[in-house]
Amino acid sequence: MTRLFHVSDVHFGREDKAAVAWFDALVAAERPDAVVMTGDLTMRARRHEFDAGLAWLRSLDRPVTVEVGNHDLPYFNPLARIFTPYRRVREIERMIEKPLELPGVAIVPLKTTARAQFRLNWASGHVSRHALDQALALVEAVPKEKLVFVACHHPLIEPHKRLSKQTHRGAEALEALMRAGANAVLTGHVHDAFDVEHRDGDAVVRMIGAGTLSERTRSTPPSFNEIRIEDGAFEVVCRTMTPQPDEILPVEEPEAA
Repeated sequence: MTRLFHVSDVHFGREDKAAVAWFDALVAAERPDAVVMTGDLTMRARRHEFDAGLAWLRSLDRPVTVEVGNHDLPYFNPLARIFTPYRRVREIERMIEKPLELPGVAIVPLKTTARAQFRLNWASGHVSRHALDQALALVEAVPKEKLVFVACHHPLIEPHKRLSKQTHRGAEALEALMRAGANAVLTGHVHDAFDVEHRDGDAVVRMIGAGTLSERTRSTPPSFNEIRIEDGAFEVVCRTMTPQPDEILPVEEPEAA
């Protein structure tokens, strides 16, 4: 069995220190095959936040891939956001958007952040044609016997109707990735876990969201996902920092439009 720890939205600067320590202890004790971190490593992209996040990622001592989240772009410096948005992120560039090949599964990155958008809410996702083409090429290169998981920060479409922050060109990207053979899209951003299955004819893809290890929890306590892969199938367990036992996330169908 291959096991992934899918964690997101730690928000160093507003991290929940107890939750981070809890996660660290589980990584040390259980030694997952890899850690997939789907963005918002920091709260405001400050240098000391990236320093703390980098030290944390290195301390895990596991293969790691990291996506860039909207909080990882400069917030208070508009010039830096436009001209050098990823300068501080490059200090951990060996982990950023790094494809991973593991027994039974490949992890493919997809960038969904943008330094600027033609709308007021720049925190929402955006999939550029270049980013999608890069991801599709990686998906199509994966051996057919392996599952393919795409890692990005923003859900490509709304996981539930109560959310209203659409990712620009996300629906197109999800359709293209599904047709190319992706089995799941791992995301963060909304701070709650979900597992929603999308079908189009014979093509199927699951959009899977992880919770948060920050103080900025929403409907669930601090959590991350454990993804268990065996014999060409996988299940997602939402692991929460509570006394209650962990549970397999139910695979939902998308709500009707």
